[in-house]
Amino acid sequence: MKRKAAVAIIVILSFPFLMTTSQASERKPTPPPVKSKAVKIVCHTTSAAAHIPKQVGTPPMPKRMMMIRSSTLTLKTNCGDISILTNAAKAPLTVNAIYMLANSGYYDQSLCHRLTTKGIYVLQCGDPTASGSGGPSFYIPDEPNAMPASVNNNYPAGTVAMANAGPNTNGSQFFLVYANTTLPPSYTIWGQITKGLDIVKAIAAAGVVDGSSDGTPKQSIAIESISISSK
Repeated sequence: MKRKAAVAIIVILSFPFLMTTSQASERKPTPPPVKSKAVKIVCHTTSAAAHIPKQVGTPPMPKRMMMIRSSTLTLKTNCGDISILTNAAKAPLTVNAIYMLANSGYYDQSLCHRLTTKGIYVLQCGDPTASGSGGPSFYIPDEPNAMPASVNNNYPAGTVAMANAGPNTNGSQFFLVYANTTLPPSYTIWGQITKGLDIVKAIAAAGVVDGSSDGTPKQSIAIESISISSK
């Protein structure tokens, strides 16, 4: 699908998100993360469940992209807080949309629905339906300045990037990288975890519910709310 303009947000129906381990096979495999003593975390029972999200409109665009500022976005989860420093300088369209979705409550009471533990090392969140195919009624265009080079470990531990189903199909889903990962340079990086990476690592250490390397996390983790504070 052609993008209308460099700063346009394209309105369209929601779409399936794909980010599979087969994509990593196109490149030299990333070695397994070095095992270390797992940090114990305490996760309380959450009332979050798969649900149809509230409808949100297209993110309003400021007159000048420089008006979008980097901030600390904190995912308040049932397993503790995960703080992310956003990168508005390189990914203003994405950060602007994430702020709007967060402030509207779109992410509240949503489960992180996917964990991968072989080949790529990510926890995927941002789909209130928990199906992997949910999202808002708009696309966010890719932001080339926020995409890494095509090299090994181009998505290092702590990276936060958008999940998508192909070029210019970013919606609400994003992934948290908990160990150095090699992927095609196709995913807009919009933030860096500054606190709570140990939580994501602990979720990964618990594994996938069916014992495979790709699926629902065995330890449920939910975004109960999000706060945004100035940098």
